[in-house]
Amino acid sequence: MKSDPKDCLYCTNNETLHNLMIEIATLEVSRVFLFKEQTYRGRCLVAYKDHVNDLFELSDEERNAFMKDVTRVTRAMDKVFHPEKINYGAYSDKLSHLHFHLAPKYVDGPDYGGTFRMNPGEVYLSDEEYADMVAKMKAAL
Repeated sequence: MKSDPKDCLYCTNNETLHNLMIEIATLEVSRVFLFKEQTYRGRCLVAYKDHVNDLFELSDEERNAFMKDVTRVTRAMDKVFHPEKINYGAYSDKLSHLHFHLAPKYVDGPDYGGTFRMNPGEVYLSDEEYADMVAKMKAAL
């Protein structure tokens, strides 16, 4: 299902987006967010700058630039949070704006060895903790 940019939370930069995530940075062709729900400590999202429905719609150059941004974010996540592995999710059944969920996984952490849950609703942090994570990610980017 293709979504209309007028209804897209990434394009409208609306309250729903800001209730779910904190914007960390703007990169070459994308925006980076920290999920407020932190079951997977350090979970981020990278959203393409323009309203594109799917990865295959990008030119080779655009796709390479987007994947360069995704890689840049995962390198920063690795440096800041030291996960065992980072899971990548590119779901867009209901919101077809190109974005990747980046969920760090830890050996003794939730769902290690399985698929991360979209919004477990289990771990929320203080404003100070979010600010610290965002500052560390900004410095690592």
